[in-house]
Amino acid sequence: MRRRWTPTDACCTSRLLRGGLAPAANRALTPGMRSHHETHLISRVGWMRAAVLGANDGIVSTASLIVGVAAAGSPKSAILVAGVAGLVAGALSMAAGEYVSVSSQSDTENADLARERAELASSPEAEHRELADIYVGRGLTPELADQVATQLMEADALGAHARDELNISEITTARPLQAAWTSALTFAIGAAAPLAAVALSPAAWIVPAVSVLSLIFLAVLGALGAGAGGAAMLRPVMRVVFWGAVALAVTAGIGRVFGVVA
Repeated sequence: MRRRWTPTDACCTSRLLRGGLAPAANRALTPGMRSHHETHLISRVGWMRAAVLGANDGIVSTASLIVGVAAAGSPKSAILVAGVAGLVAGALSMAAGEYVSVSSQSDTENADLARERAELASSPEAEHRELADIYVGRGLTPELADQVATQLMEADALGAHARDELNISEITTARPLQAAWTSALTFAIGAAAPLAAVALSPAAWIVPAVSVLSLIFLAVLGALGAGAGGAAMLRPVMRVVFWGAVALAVTAGIGRVFGVVA
C-alpha cells in the first residue's frame, strides 16, 4: 500500500535540500511530487574557467608581445614571426601548465578517496557517525541524520562521504585533459585575433590597430564569459579591459625604450 505524503515528509525534504544532499536522495523522499527541472550554470565552471583563462591569456600576452616588438621599430615580418611564435609557445605552455596543475588536484582527490575507502572498510561505524554529524550540523535532528546517513551509505557509502565529507562531486572533479585542450585551443583562438590585426594593418598602424582591436576582443570575451556564467556583464568587461590596457601600455613603453636604446 502506498504511503500518504505528509507535512512531516515535506519538512524533512526541505531540510535535506538545504543540506545539499544528492538529487536522488531528494527524489526518494518526495513521492508523488511533480517533477521540477532546473538548469544550474555551476556545471560549466570546470571548462569555462580554463576557456576564459586561455582566451584572455592568448589575447593579452600575444597582443602585448606584438605591441612591444612593434614599438621597438621592428619590421612587419619580424612582428609576425614573434606573434606566431608567441601563439605556439603560449598554447603549448597553457596546455602543459593546466594538465600538470589539474593532475595534481586529481591525484589529491584520488588519494583522499582511497583513504576514505580504507576507513569505510576498517571503521564503518565511525564513518557512519561522522556522516550523521555532518547532517546534524546542516540542521537535521540526530534521529533523522542517522536515518539519512544509514540509507545513503547503504546505497553508496563512498559516494556519500566523497560528496558530503570531502566536497568532491561530479561538477568539481578534476579533469586534466579537458583543462589542457580547452586552454590550448582558446589560447590559440585568442592569440589569432591580434595576429590578424597585424596581417591586415599597415606597418605604421600596427600598434594602435592591435591595441584597439585587442581591447575590443577582451571586452567581447568578458561579456561572453559573464553570459556563459549567468553573471552581470559590466564588471567582467571592465576588469579584463583594464588589465589588458595595462599590459599593452607597459610592453609598449618597454619596447619604445629598448628601441631607442638600440
